[in-house]
Amino acid sequence: MIKSQWECLLENLGQWHGSFTRLSPTGEIKEDTPTIVSLEGLYGNKTIHQVVRYLPPLQPPQETVLTYSSLNRNILFCQNGAFSQGSIFWSPWSQCGAELGLINGDRRLRIVILYNQGAQPTALTLIREKLPHSNQPENPPLTVEQLLGTWQGTTTTISTDFSQSPIQTTQLEISKINQQLRQKLSFAQTTITSQAQIQDNLIDFETSKPPVRLLLLPDGASVTFPLVIESGQSFFLEIGWLIQPTMRQRLIRSYNSKGEWTGLTFVQERKV
Repeated sequence: MIKSQWECLLENLGQWHGSFTRLSPTGEIKEDTPTIVSLEGLYGNKTIHQVVRYLPPLQPPQETVLTYSSLNRNILFCQNGAFSQGSIFWSPWSQCGAELGLINGDRRLRIVILYNQGAQPTALTLIREKLPHSNQPENPPLTVEQLLGTWQGTTTTISTDFSQSPIQTTQLEISKINQQLRQKLSFAQTTITSQAQIQDNLIDFETSKPPVRLLLLPDGASVTFPLVIESGQSFFLEIGWLIQPTMRQRLIRSYNSKGEWTGLTFVQERKV
């Protein structure tokens, strides 16, 4: 049985201890702030009380409190609690951004991507969190070698009108020749191939329209984003999480050529 959006939100209840790590678009760490994010259900879980506590070293704590009983149009949840919220419309004349979050048991991984008025990425925030009782260690930083191979998975898409696509099977083949990464993605009756240049933790798909960067991050995380958002071109934002050496989750927030947010795709895949 398909859960409602509110029921999917409830998968995120708890007190999440972690940190907000500010990064440049090249992955350079600018700042790391310990945090505690609490989501508590009230009145039979019909209302959410959310508290975000920032605990910067040698500074007083800062706190943001929200209480809500409904969800905004800018957010969608997947059945396991993964979610994305952000701009519902992108244009080169306004500042835009989005957050994408994955959840695995007692751990969460979230990434925020911000763009300036010139439609270029200005900052990323990597958020790694766990519940107090968690004994799962953090994963090491993601490497190209961990991604190489054939990944088979399933994918579902939730549209902004809340309709949900049938489950599809996918196959992603990733290979490396010298400093070039090659991808072949197959789903339904469609095959998409792409190639990129590797430079340390940066993987740039320079011939994509628009040009896209894949950034390898701590905790087995990755983020994929356009280096510039161009009018009249569709684009996507994606985060990935290598939870185990052979298990990976991905979450994709898609926009059409008019700059309209169209939906959220969740992918779960295993290396074969």
